[in-house]
Amino acid sequence: MIFISGLCLFALATGLAAVAPERSLRYTYLLMFVGAVFAGAGSVLAVYAPPTAICVSSIIEYIPVSFAAGPLSGFFGLVLSAIAAPVSLYSAGYCPQGRTKAVLYGLFVLSLYALFYSADAVSFIIAWEAMSIFSYFLVISHTEDQESGRAGLVYSVMTHAGTALILAAFFAAYAVTGRFDFDGMRVGLAGSPEWIRSVIFCLSFLGFGMKAAIIPLHLWLPRAHPAAPSNVSALMSGIMVKAGIYGMLLMGFYVLGANVAWWGMVILVTGIICSVLGVLYVLMEHDIKRLLAYSSVENIGIILLGMGASALFASAGMRALAGLALAAAMFHVLNHAMFKGLLFMGAGAVHKATHTRNMEEMGGLLKRMPYTGLFFLIGCVSISALPPFNGFSSEWLTFQSLILGSQTPRIYMELATLLGGAALALTGGLAAASFIKAFGIPFLGQPRSAKAENADESNRPMILAMGIAAAACLALGLFPSGVLGLISKIPLSGLDQVSKAGVYPGMATRALLSPVNVAGGFAQIQPAGILAFMLAGLAALLVFLKIFWRRPKTVYRDSWDCGMQALTPRMQYTATAFSKPVRVVFKNIYMPKKEVSTVYALKPFFVSSMAYKSQIRPFFEEFLYRPALKAFDKLAMSAKRLQSGSLQLYLGYMLLTLLAMLVLWA
Repeated sequence: MIFISGLCLFALATGLAAVAPERSLRYTYLLMFVGAVFAGAGSVLAVYAPPTAICVSSIIEYIPVSFAAGPLSGFFGLVLSAIAAPVSLYSAGYCPQGRTKAVLYGLFVLSLYALFYSADAVSFIIAWEAMSIFSYFLVISHTEDQESGRAGLVYSVMTHAGTALILAAFFAAYAVTGRFDFDGMRVGLAGSPEWIRSVIFCLSFLGFGMKAAIIPLHLWLPRAHPAAPSNVSALMSGIMVKAGIYGMLLMGFYVLGANVAWWGMVILVTGIICSVLGVLYVLMEHDIKRLLAYSSVENIGIILLGMGASALFASAGMRALAGLALAAAMFHVLNHAMFKGLLFMGAGAVHKATHTRNMEEMGGLLKRMPYTGLFFLIGCVSISALPPFNGFSSEWLTFQSLILGSQTPRIYMELATLLGGAALALTGGLAAASFIKAFGIPFLGQPRSAKAENADESNRPMILAMGIAAAACLALGLFPSGVLGLISKIPLSGLDQVSKAGVYPGMATRALLSPVNVAGGFAQIQPAGILAFMLAGLAALLVFLKIFWRRPKTVYRDSWDCGMQALTPRMQYTATAFSKPVRVVFKNIYMPKKEVSTVYALKPFFVSSMAYKSQIRPFFEEFLYRPALKAFDKLAMSAKRLQSGSLQLYLGYMLLTLLAMLVLWA
């Protein structure tokens, strides 16, 4: 009932946005905020309650359209609500005008709720298409330049290619089971041959992987996210790409069972590739929204590491370890939604204040936007997996589950999980470096342009929304046990063993106060205990300084300027210089192209000016998609010859088709 009330409030706000005066649109966003809060509370109840039908109908006879609340849908409904609530509040300050965007925003969120609560393939596809269409219009509605149009086109083409694969998976399952509902598919496929289930798995993984932006199907993501409004980017990166993860969990783990070893190997290897290559591309980006978009590829890779390890462990009969790995992956789904939503809101605030996404044109924003800078810093620390924030909790559990893969009975599983652990460790270090750049270049130092010099702090709704998301990042990091207890109620492989085996900390008062505990090869770290020890140490230090330290007289002098008369913004460290060492080390992956233009006053010793330009080659676009498109164009031109304009030839085509059909039917 609470969930339905929240949806009704959100739908009412969307309807009011279509008719209310534009000056009143901020109030419709506030009503959406309230609706998302109610829907989130109802989603929590859905996790603990038995599956309940919400709506059962049909388009035509024998084709059902049904929605139901269950533990898996409830968890993803909670993730959606957790990010939709602050983003709706943020939207009241970010885009208080723009009726079309407000209506599309509301419909986009409602379609996501419908997707997560779909109980059969027909309603799922309807909600999936609605989500794709509304998000497409939001991508192309922000600006009218060609870049936005191209981004929308690439996004639309790749989304519908994924939809075709998903439809093929659903029809294959229906051909075997005769059922469209997911529960019926699960029962019907339980005893089917492995090759049939493997075909359905491959179709599902590729189709949903398109939406999750797995490499090399990620081409749309770094184009669409920067083109969309920042409040929409926060939802697209925070939760829409998770629709792909939801589909993988629904079909791969719930319907099919994910108990085949090579399925887990495919997911795990994909996670390794996405996490490492994703973070490498993050380091090279200077566009702050493209940087955050590539970071989503990296974090999807981290989620896939946990899912792949879980499938491997389940195939070996290690249910408790499979549950731990899958719980870590699902916990990271929630954590990534929160800190990525926070970062996109911060990036949107910076873009709104400076009118640029290029970090090289920013600088010194912390003095001008202190609240935005603080909350953006919290997002950077969270995504870098540093305690006591939430990114650390889920990545720590993922790392532990991968390291514990050494207990598997098969050598290839042991090697794969240890390689995944190494990839996660490398990803963590590079992610920290990436977000040092993402915070340091825009917010520290001197302004690099007049745009940064004239920037102002965000308005109150935007600050409050970022503050709520930042507080959630801290709370999830300090108290992960509640979320993991929630996840353990979901009926997927091994998750019911998580709380029973005691493989997550914080269930007792003693555990809450114990920062580190090692038992049975599993290292438990409680961020709340670490924070308590840190605060106690800080308090002791302050008391010591208060008693024994005599404060010297403060004398102000000019900062050291290397012997020059004055420092200028041009002397600061740039984003390009920061990433140069990594670009050199991984040059075989980046394949950089450099251009140096020099103008001499007197050649060769007296240089008048010098321009340096470096860019990396888009490997997948240049070596995969462009050759494929050229081959497709050539095939299309060859097929064009069939359309000659001759009526006799067309009649011949019809005759040949008829004869072929008769032969097949005979």
